[in-house]
Amino acid sequence: MPDFLKKLHHICIVVNDIDKSQAYYESIGVGPWEAYPPLVEYEDLEVPSVSGFMSMQYRICNLPNVQVQLCQPNDDPSPQRIHLNTKGEGVFHLGFEVPDADAAEGDATDRGLDILMRGRRPNGTGFTYYDTADKGAVTLLTRATDKPGK
Repeated sequence: MPDFLKKLHHICIVVNDIDKSQAYYESIGVGPWEAYPPLVEYEDLEVPSVSGFMSMQYRICNLPNVQVQLCQPNDDPSPQRIHLNTKGEGVFHLGFEVPDADAAEGDATDRGLDILMRGRRPNGTGFTYYDTADKGAVTLLTRATDKPGK
């Protein structure tokens, strides 16, 4: 198994109404939820629409074994909006934790995965989405929150 797929971090579910979805999950005992910080920390972005990316709303719930994310995109072009429009609400991506975003991206592309979107913070941490949905798979994402050695 490739290193970049060894640690599942989160499951992201795209929704039309984030408040309604959160309320449902809370009604069955899933919570507490918190707002994900604004996405403005990403300076190096390759996404279909920067305004669409920046306006997405996220809520997260940290379960004992995995994080669940709810994502509500606006109407600007984004893979999340396309997913909602064509497939409806549901799992958009599986997110894997990696120690180094660039190294994981290099490994993934060496294995034939195409990049769908990417973003980096000034310290080099960040994310890469891989274009796997057209291959009969859910979209994959790698994310690094700390640079190696820090």
